[in-house]
Amino acid sequence: MGLAPNEREKEMLELEKKIRSCTLCPLYASRKKAVPGEGSLEAEVMFIGEAPGRNEDIQGRPFVGAAGKLLDQLLELAGLRREEVYITNVVKCRPPNNRDPAASEKMACQPYLRRQIEIISPKVIVTLGRHSMMEIFELAGHRATSIMRERGRVRKVRLFGLEVLLMPTLHPAAALYNPRTRKLLEEDFLKLKDLLKVLEKPEESGLERYF
Repeated sequence: MGLAPNEREKEMLELEKKIRSCTLCPLYASRKKAVPGEGSLEAEVMFIGEAPGRNEDIQGRPFVGAAGKLLDQLLELAGLRREEVYITNVVKCRPPNNRDPAASEKMACQPYLRRQIEIISPKVIVTLGRHSMMEIFELAGHRATSIMRERGRVRKVRLFGLEVLLMPTLHPAAALYNPRTRKLLEEDFLKLKDLLKVLEKPEESGLERYF
């Protein structure tokens, strides 16, 4: 059973405060602002990226640069608005020079991500990029192969006691200068749109075709 809306808001505000003042890994020393995440606390769909970039570090918000603009377009393609989903990252502070997050940095942030998932209790989690996919697969007790093999594939997994549908896709940043990658992302977001329509009418099922 999920939290009541007022409890959810209180819990998330407390969590965001902890994230913004976090010193659990060395990234805190170089950040301008930590980036907890944002969106609806009653979201059915949660998007998990890898780590904040330069614009996110400045504003303290996820996906606000060029990749964020593309994500907004992809959300529209899926029939969603940014304010009705929840968006966060595996790592909450920007790694210097946008390098890949280190394993120790992902581990330090893991309790925050876990609590966000527990508070929101989404029906669907969409991972954006390889690092996010690998992290969530591992937490769900699955072994991921390559992102190109897993992208667009829906799995039913158990994550922190929550049954959730998990769909990896590519990171929007990968598609900024690559039309082929953008086409793959668009395919995945159209699939997400179709999946959400099926979830609206569980009695009519049709969900099994995604597995």
